[in-house]
Order: sequence, then structure tokens, then C-alpha cells
Amino acid sequence: MTNTDDIRTPQPMVSVVTVCRNALPLLQQTVASVAAQTFTDYEHIIVDGASADGTTEYLQHLDMPRLSWLSEPDNGIYDAMNKAVKQCNGRWVVFMNAGDRFFADDTLQHVFCRPYDDDVAVIYGDVYKEGRGVVVAEPPHNAHRMYFCHQSAFIRTALLRSHPYDVSHPYSADFKFFKTRLLAGDRFVQLPLAIANFDTGGVSATRRGAGISDNIRVVREVDSLWWQCRLLPRLYFQLFMCKIRPKR
Repeated sequence: MTNTDDIRTPQPMVSVVTVCRNALPLLQQTVASVAAQTFTDYEHIIVDGASADGTTEYLQHLDMPRLSWLSEPDNGIYDAMNKAVKQCNGRWVVFMNAGDRFFADDTLQHVFCRPYDDDVAVIYGDVYKEGRGVVVAEPPHNAHRMYFCHQSAFIRTALLRSHPYDVSHPYSADFKFFKTRLLAGDRFVQLPLAIANFDTGGVSATRRGAGISDNIRVVREVDSLWWQCRLLPRLYFQLFMCKIRPKR
């Protein structure tokens, strides 16, 4: 089901995408955060996985001109993200999923107060995590894991359309996307700015062992043998430590 009152700004600078399923209280936090942005050249697209918790009723009663939504079954979070990208009108996409929030009300204003060259593929910054404070991202490099948070990254919409997330990776499709684009020579721009408050209750945070195993698959698929020899031992060690640590 979709909303039919679509009066979004044509070709906005940013498409903020939220994917969710049965997470109404968290979704409400994210919607409020997006709506509070002082920057107005954006659209907000919500793709809901046919929730049964009142999400559809909530979305039906929202009166937000920049917001549109879709509610139907999907095949997981990355399938929903790919579906959302097809609906995007913005030049850039940022994923703020249910429970995630922008770090400040003027975050988008700070990111897009300057123009970016046409060859810039990804813009990213830091992330705030509850209990840890601001986690500073690392400069662009080939790594065994994500060195910035997905919610703190803005991606060219055209790039995501031509290279959608690989849904065969249920935990690490974003890791594969960014690694592949970096190795292909795409340009990444790092900002010394906190972009998002990350919901640490998400799938990638609560299923760490499965995420590490999926990262191993990505490295084996994407990296050269030389890079595999450098990166895989770190991942196997992390997986080993994850398995021997007692569950809390």
C-alpha cells in the first residue's frame, strides 16, 4: 500500500530512506528527527515490510509533504533498501532506518552547505553510539570491516541504482557495496562531522557472529588473494572470540 498524496519536492538534493518492519515506536523517533532538519531540500521515503503493529495506520495519518511511503512484504532489509532507491528522486541517498536519528537538527545543512564534485560517490562522517559517544570514522581504505557507519553515509543515487545491494548477503551487503566501490576507484569524501545517532539494537549490532561470517564471505568474493591473506585472519580471530565469549 502506498500513499497517493505525493507532493514531494521534484529532484531534491537528498533522499532520506527509512526501512522498517514492526518497529513503530522506533519509526516515530526517526520520522521526528528527519522532520526536524533545518535543511529543506530533501524527501523522506519509508519502505515498511507489511508491519502488523499499527505502522500503516500511523503513516496514513501523517501530514508531511516531503514524506511518501510504501508498505508491502519484502525479502529482507537490503531488498527493502533496493526497493526504496528505485523510488528516490534525490541526487544523494542516506539510510536512516527505524530508530536511527540525525545527530543534530542542522546535520543535513552542514553536509550540504558546500557543493561536491561530480566524481564524488560517497560522503561519510562520524556516528554517535549510546554508551560510547561519538565514534570517529577512519579515512578511506580497504579493510576487513566497515570503518564508518552506513547511517552516516550519503551515496549517489545513480550509483546505487547501477550497483544495488547484493541481497545474498543478509548482514554485509553494505560492506560489500562500499568495498567494491572503493576498489573500483570511486571517490569517497570524509567529513569531520557526526551524522547519525545509530540504533545499536539493529540486526547488524545484535547478531555480531553472523555479521562477521558474512564479512568473511565478502572478502573472499571481492578481494585479491594478497588482500585475503591480510584481512581474513583478523576476521577469523574476531569470529573465534565472538564464539567463546559468554552470551549476556
